[in-house]
Amino acid sequence: MRHFKIFGYFLVLVLVAWVQGSALALERSDILLDIVRHCVDPQVGDYCSLCRAPRADAACNAPTACNKTTEVWALTSSYTALRDIKMCGCPSDFVHGLALPRAVVRGVEDPNRPDGIWQFAWDVGASRIEPQNMALVVNPQFQRSQNQLHVHMLRLSPDARARLEGMKFTAVSDLGSVWASAARSAAAQGWADYGVIVVQRAPQDFMVVATPDSPEDAFTQWRCN
Repeated sequence: MRHFKIFGYFLVLVLVAWVQGSALALERSDILLDIVRHCVDPQVGDYCSLCRAPRADAACNAPTACNKTTEVWALTSSYTALRDIKMCGCPSDFVHGLALPRAVVRGVEDPNRPDGIWQFAWDVGASRIEPQNMALVVNPQFQRSQNQLHVHMLRLSPDARARLEGMKFTAVSDLGSVWASAARSAAAQGWADYGVIVVQRAPQDFMVVATPDSPEDAFTQWRCN
């Protein structure tokens, strides 16, 4: 009987550790959502107490280090664009931004994913990256760390364009059709989960490629070292 009690106590400890670990993972996967809710607009009430990484231009008497602040590149009623934390400690010519909806949208799998986010991301990204070298990227559901939709704005790796042109792609002139084009391409290839990468071929001529793995890893300069 004593052995059963010890075993039962051990199971309880394992269960508690699993629950705590799951809660921590859930919290970490919601960091971007928390930033979108509480950090992009310093005019909201209780901004300094609710925001985990206040804007440097907000009067919060908080740390101003790169990895402790939110840098907002653009803000509308529907979307925001932020500096990715991967830019911290990098040379000034390295660019990695994120475009996000301000509403709750989980990711590529969410039926409420907004069509307008692609044009928003392109406009913001093109103000910092040469359009011919820029990529917009969304990672697959099971290869992402955050559960708030975010479009990466970053540079293509040197050989990426040639490799993308050798893949199955859709040409679109309207960035509002990216989700639909990528979904059709993924369905045709039997992928329930997929990533999306968008690059420009010419003005108003964009290549949309659906990929089974992370296009951020495969085709972009997503970190500086």
